[in-house]
Amino acid sequence: MSPSSGCELCADESLTTRYAQEPEYWIADCLVCRVPMVVWRRHDPSPPTPVRERLVQAITPVAEDFYRGAAWYYDDHMRKIPDHYHAHARRG
Repeated sequence: MSPSSGCELCADESLTTRYAQEPEYWIADCLVCRVPMVVWRRHDPSPPTPVRERLVQAITPVAEDFYRGAAWYYDDHMRKIPDHYHAHARRG
């Protein structure tokens, strides 16, 4: 799917800490939750398994540093923006 002009995630206008900027994804603190979030650049809610695996792999070192070794989990239940795949690293 092509970028959606009304999608906050497609706009990629992070106002928070930016951890990574890659061709396939970006990682920044969620503006609402203030926890690391990985965003697939494609405006699509269902990435194939290999893409999901790369996104988990990409956010893992960010989350481990952010939570300083405390437990965390990968939360890809997309509540506020259900049509653009993204996931939060939440305290476990």
